[in-house]
Amino acid sequence: MSLADPTTLPHDLIKDGSDAGFMTDVIEASKSQPVLVDFWATWCGPCRTLTPMIEKAVRAAGGAVKLVKIDVDKNPAYAGQLRVQSIPTVYAFVNGQPVDGFQGAVPDSQLKAFIDKLTGGTSANADIEQLMSLGEESLMLNDLGGAAQAFAQVLTLEPAHEQAIAGMARVYLADGDVDQARQTIAMAPQDSRDTTVQSVRAQLALLSAAPQGADDELAARVAADPADHQARYDLSLAQAASGDLKAAVDSLLTIVTADREWNEQAARKQLLVVFEAAGATSDVARDGRRRLSSILFA
Repeated sequence: MSLADPTTLPHDLIKDGSDAGFMTDVIEASKSQPVLVDFWATWCGPCRTLTPMIEKAVRAAGGAVKLVKIDVDKNPAYAGQLRVQSIPTVYAFVNGQPVDGFQGAVPDSQLKAFIDKLTGGTSANADIEQLMSLGEESLMLNDLGGAAQAFAQVLTLEPAHEQAIAGMARVYLADGDVDQARQTIAMAPQDSRDTTVQSVRAQLALLSAAPQGADDELAARVAADPADHQARYDLSLAQAASGDLKAAVDSLLTIVTADREWNEQAARKQLLVVFEAAGATSDVARDGRRRLSSILFA
């Protein structure tokens, strides 16, 4: 199956501008759609905060507005004509004329309101919500092509959308393409607190930890010696890697019940990875946590 490429994103919404290209990139371009001009400099601390926020907001607007970034140290002419007194300063151009603007770093909500005022609404955000719902529904129905298309469209509108990144990675996992899933989830920040991103990373960790050998061989070892915790632990890894998270939880809880300190609490630690892979609100995680608590605090 050929899946959509989440890295195929618009390349002309945001660009580094110059005095030489100002007429084309800003004046003429603003006759077709609003253009934001971000006047900044490399030494400006607030600029380093604001510029990524503007870029994110422009992408989220889904092509309704463009951004041109002007380094005032290298390109002072138009900054001088527009009487830019401090940076960062942002001007909005429509039909070749500056129509609005602001100075200094502002919160995301103000940026969104500024762009909504220019574009006349919040359709991009509504589109993202609808596409995410479509992607989740398609994934649930195992329509991997439809899910990939929906998540990729979200990433076209907002490349840093962590749930869409995780959605694409889940599509690749469902399609058996572990390498591509790993590359895709790497697009999300390493310190992401998004639960869907954490779940995908936990699933990949489970796959990486899967032992060599068939499940039935490990099951036979456990049946022959129920006290063989290593065999049961290896069986749980194999079960988790194959997607049977409930069985993996049962195996790990059996070890914890028998010897919670075994192998430096390896079974309890692995349970937390399985819970994260299943999703914090899943039946597997909720039931497993309840059972674990009853064992630990009995």
